[in-house]
Amino acid sequence: MRRGFLTAALTALALAAPASAQVSNDVVKIGVLTDMSSLYADINGPGGVAAAQMAIDDFGGTVLGRKIELISADVQNKADVAVATAGRWYDNEHVDMIIGSGASSSTIATMEVAGQKKKIYIVTDAASSDITGKLCNPYTVHWVYDTAALANGTGSAVVKAGGKTWFFMTADYAFGHALQRDVTAVIKANGGEVLGAVLHPLNTADFSSFLLQAQASKSQVIGLANAGGDTVNSIKQAAEFGIVKGGQKLAGLLVFISDVHSIGLPLAQGLFLTEAWYWDQNDKSRAFARRFAEKMNGRMPTSVQAGYYSAVTRYLETIKSTGTDDADKVMAALKSGPFDDAMFGKSYIRADGRDIHDMYLFEVKAPSESKGPWDYYKQVRVIPGDQAFRPMDQGECPLVKKG
Repeated sequence: MRRGFLTAALTALALAAPASAQVSNDVVKIGVLTDMSSLYADINGPGGVAAAQMAIDDFGGTVLGRKIELISADVQNKADVAVATAGRWYDNEHVDMIIGSGASSSTIATMEVAGQKKKIYIVTDAASSDITGKLCNPYTVHWVYDTAALANGTGSAVVKAGGKTWFFMTADYAFGHALQRDVTAVIKANGGEVLGAVLHPLNTADFSSFLLQAQASKSQVIGLANAGGDTVNSIKQAAEFGIVKGGQKLAGLLVFISDVHSIGLPLAQGLFLTEAWYWDQNDKSRAFARRFAEKMNGRMPTSVQAGYYSAVTRYLETIKSTGTDDADKVMAALKSGPFDDAMFGKSYIRADGRDIHDMYLFEVKAPSESKGPWDYYKQVRVIPGDQAFRPMDQGECPLVKKG
């Protein structure tokens, strides 16, 4: 009988041991690589780090009996910085998962490293739909939004509201090019026309020459295929040129609540924008936002910062359920079926790495409609996930089997 009890105890220990032994280096290490100091810092940056840490804290700080550790670095929106940091983190500092990476250019560089190292990378900051298109790899998931969803939301809404002729002011790098391409496809599909475009450098201070070209085009709509500080400066300087008063409309194709806060409601009112999440949508989002604001000097979270919380939470849940932090097993589980996301609700991850969830079309309130600080949006409509994002068979992702 004693031998029976001993055998049973040893068997139980043997079965339990692999779960804890499956955590590499006895720690689950997450690296936040983001724009800490430049034009996207308000969108992701320190707020992204804070949101990731909130997710870890809410998870209890451990998983499978092992500590969860968070490190962070400023990517500076530079591809070479992304490559160097990602390589060092994965190889020397035993980082299990990288999240963030700022601009699409630095993001694409990071995902290439993740693919080579066979390590998990979750894209929260960048927008280019090529991330789950022709550039996709088995170790990258695109979490919050992308240029296809922005086109199907804001681009479609503006065209259907009568904005048939467009001129683009486009940030001259991967994100801007992808956004102009995806919105152009929607414009043409809805009977509109693109009269022209001008490329501007990333993080430029003076938009006067670009705005003059857009104004001279006589287009009904000036599409701002840029983001962050570039969008803020574009809209502020457009007001100085009297562009909206002159009859042209601005379409902010990627606008975050931090941008609206910087621009102010008098200039931003009436803008349509597409978002994955808004802090004042429901009790759950408001509760998270209040906690976030306490850590961030009263600033409400952007959808990207909510995405950091959501993605880290889901990653840790998956490690717990699979009993390992092995990249291949975790990624297989992430893609295994639908789940209820902490921020975005019903979701699933496709074979190409695209996280599918509902998106929302919002309109920026007039000052008279706002009830207080950060009360900026009114919801126009819900865009179901299968309508918001590009169909998987149209993305040219090599992971997708062709019929």
